[in-house]
Amino acid sequence: MTHEQSDQERVESRAHLLPEEAAVGSDDPEAQAEAILTESDIREADQNAAPDTVLERRTSDQTVAVEPPD
Repeated sequence: MTHEQSDQERVESRAHLLPEEAAVGSDDPEAQAEAILTESDIREADQNAAPDTVLERRTSDQTVAVEPPD
């Protein structure tokens, strides 16, 4: 199996709409699947590629202290 064939199989497999996708429909499920898989591959290769993705790494010492009510 070539890399191109495996990509085509991935697209065909993903083109079967999930129930929530089927509920709203799709003009072109294969194009939609290809776009979803392309974005997924980019995010997998670069964990910071997702828009508005911020991963904070802090300890409990760095969090805001909450004062008990009076």
